[in-house]
Parts: sequence; structure tokens; C-alpha cells
Amino acid sequence: MDERHRIGGSTHLAGVIGWPIDHSLSPVIHNAAYEALGLDWVYVALPVAHGAVDTALAGLPALGFAGANVTMPHKETVASALEVLTDDAALLRAVNTIDVTPAGLVGHNTDAPGFGRFLERDAGFDAAGTSALVFGAGGAARACALAIARAGATRIVVALRDPVRASALIATLADVETAVEVVTFAEAPRTRPDLIVNATPLGAHGEPLPLPPLSATIVAVDLLYRPVNTPLQNDVRAAGGVAFGGLGLLLHQAALSIELWTGQPAPLEAMSAAAIGAIGTGT
Repeated sequence: MDERHRIGGSTHLAGVIGWPIDHSLSPVIHNAAYEALGLDWVYVALPVAHGAVDTALAGLPALGFAGANVTMPHKETVASALEVLTDDAALLRAVNTIDVTPAGLVGHNTDAPGFGRFLERDAGFDAAGTSALVFGAGGAARACALAIARAGATRIVVALRDPVRASALIATLADVETAVEVVTFAEAPRTRPDLIVNATPLGAHGEPLPLPPLSATIVAVDLLYRPVNTPLQNDVRAAGGVAFGGLGLLLHQAALSIELWTGQPAPLEAMSAAAIGAIGTGT
């Protein structure tokens, strides 16, 4: 280890809270960013079991952490535990980024703006006037739906096995002009979307989604980044459409966290190269 990478008393600490957390790409992405920026920062995985969130949050300032990300299953628990939330974190009822300030912990949500950045900058998709089909209604689905609505989509169809679970997503979009419709999985093939987003675990082990007729005009985003190619992506590409995995959202939400904590633009190319390398080697 050379001097540049040595961890010392002046090293800034950040990490990601989750359970389990050994699969997370966040340490690879963040440490690549800090190295590229020449910053004396280190980012670690923080396994926090169910029931230990309050203790973990109290430990962040005590241990000198500058910030932390939050992943499954703790995003909603952290949102409930923190007294100060940004507007998006309160609206989505989920925190994925914590800023440790002298006044206390501030909960942010960078998933919605991160997905918006990804759609615009990486996917080149202009959502204005379009229709989207979103599978799922959890925290990630709510963030993506909010980003799509803010980008000007006229209609979002939410497909669920149990439509009753859509209440939180509907509440999230209550103040936007985008029309929201909830359908069952059986009804999803009848929709005619321009954009398809999979925010469920389906596809991780080859499970198919109930897709509408596909064409070359379809853009699809599967929030899974393992496996690299999911059934949704394969089906859309086979029809001539464009499909992306979940790495883009992961990178852009991480970039926003880095910019919040350090005040510097995130080096997305270095972050992406590190993530792709880790996925390729299975680390």
C-alpha cells in the first residue's frame, strides 16, 4: 500500500448500511471515485442487522463518519428514525444517503434525481409526453416513477401482483400531473408503454415478466445489475429496442452522494470502470 492509499487519522470515512451487505458494489464505486479525485477518503460496507439501525445511526458521528449510504432493507427505517429529511426523502419515505453535519444527521434520497440523470444522460430518453410501465411499487419503483413524472411523462402504469401495495407510490405522485394507473401482472401485457422499468427482483434467476408487445421503439431499464443480462433486457433487444441494466442508477445515485459529501463533481468514468470490472470478476 503506497502512502496515497494509507488510512490515517485524517482520513474521511463513509460507508453503506445494509443487511446483508457483502454483495454491494458501493465500496468499489466510491473508493474508485475518491482515488480518481485524489481525496483522502475511504468507504466501507457496514453490516447492520434488523433492530440495530438506531444504534448504527448514533455511531456515525461518534466514529467520525462524514456520511453513509443506506440500502435494503433499511431505507424506510432510517427515514423514520431521522428528524431532518430533505423534501425527496420525506416524499419517498426512504433515505439512501445520510449527511453527517455538525447539527446532526440529514437524510437525503438521491435515487429519484439519480434515475432522472441516468435517463437523460446515459439512456438519452426524453420522457416528456411518454407512457411508462413500472413493475413494482417499493422504494426503488417510487423513486423511478417520481423521476419519470418530473421529466414530463403523461402516464405511468404500475404493474403489481397485488395492486393494494401501490398506495405509497400513488401517494408519492399525488402532486404531479402525470396520470397513474395500477394494474395486475395479468393486465400488464395490454399496456402500450414507451418505457419499461423493472423495479422487482424478478429476472435475477431467469424469471420472465408479463411484457406488452415489444418493438424497436421501446426503451427498458432493469434495476437489477446482476445478472448483467436479464430476461427483460434480452426480450427488448430481440425486438430491436434498447435495454439497460441497473448499473446506471447505482452510479448516478452514488455520484450525487459523493458530490453532496465532497463538493466535487463525481468521476463517473472511473466509477463505471471499477463497477464493470467488479461485476466481471464476480467481486
